[in-house]
Amino acid sequence: MNVLNAHRHGLPARSILLAATALALVLALGGVLVAQSAAGQSGAGSSRTPPPTARAASTYLTGIGDEQTEMFGNPLWQQLHTKIVRYIAPYDAVAHSYSLDRAIVWIRAAEAHHQKILVAFYHSEYNPTRMPSVALYQRDVQRFVRLFPNVTEYQAWDESNRGYIPHLLSSPSATLDAQYYQALRRVCRRCTVVGLDVLDQANIGPTLQYIAEFKREVYRLRTTMPTVWGLHDYSDINRFESWRTRDIAAVLPGQVWLTETGGLVPFGGAFPNVRGSGLRRAARAIRFMFAVAASNPRVKRLYIYDWTGGTRSTRFDAGLMDARFRPRAGYLEVCRHLRAPRCTARAASD
Repeated sequence: MNVLNAHRHGLPARSILLAATALALVLALGGVLVAQSAAGQSGAGSSRTPPPTARAASTYLTGIGDEQTEMFGNPLWQQLHTKIVRYIAPYDAVAHSYSLDRAIVWIRAAEAHHQKILVAFYHSEYNPTRMPSVALYQRDVQRFVRLFPNVTEYQAWDESNRGYIPHLLSSPSATLDAQYYQALRRVCRRCTVVGLDVLDQANIGPTLQYIAEFKREVYRLRTTMPTVWGLHDYSDINRFESWRTRDIAAVLPGQVWLTETGGLVPFGGAFPNVRGSGLRRAARAIRFMFAVAASNPRVKRLYIYDWTGGTRSTRFDAGLMDARFRPRAGYLEVCRHLRAPRCTARAASD
């Protein structure tokens, strides 16, 4: 779930950031046993509710988030006929040639396939533990926005409530994130700026508090309250629960975009992939994901993360493809759900 995953870019020097991402998600999602106890702390009564029921009035667009251009040339992606994609870019991408070149190639490829692009800004690849001042953030994202005039949908900070991982990465406070949101609105008044981009977490109490603090700062700044909000509901989907998504959506006034979601193939010890069990579990989670999205009429978009899978040693892997771009069982679930004309590919067993 991190644009900086070193195994995807062939950058050993940045492999520490992959570890940071995995560690951060470990802390956020917690173990299976922790999740069960946390359910009693927030939304306790709803964690045992029946599976979500799709509503006829609920319609949403489905797309994929990824940072690799291989996706666009792959016939398996092309047959899905999706219209939206999501890309995570360092907020200072324009200041660094490597980050900028990667963004240019990816965005051009997406535009060539007539995709509506949502860009989520993220920490610097070069100073991941240092949060930029609002002035620096505004300067850098303004340069990015001007460079890509056809991109009109943005998020101020990817998974902003992830937290601080000492010596590895930082995330903004809710107050600072609201100031980033205001700055991004200032530099792109024609854009849709998604308010917040939060991870549900096993215990959603801190997430709800973060949202409340963000709203208070937006009011204090006298800027426009968001009408579109971003949510990553990995904890819910991969535990086959829906109460977190429902309870968080209830405090977000407007549309809800599930800007990252999907099935975890392996993720640390909590979600292992032993003899293909993770592949089967991830496919079931993806099927459940669609049911959760359809059960809430305020969910208007769903971005599956991600296309590019990892290897056996990858700690966090939610890819629809394996490391050799062979389809997994999760891809077949997506293909069938979207009613693609040819869903006859054979799933790789890894």
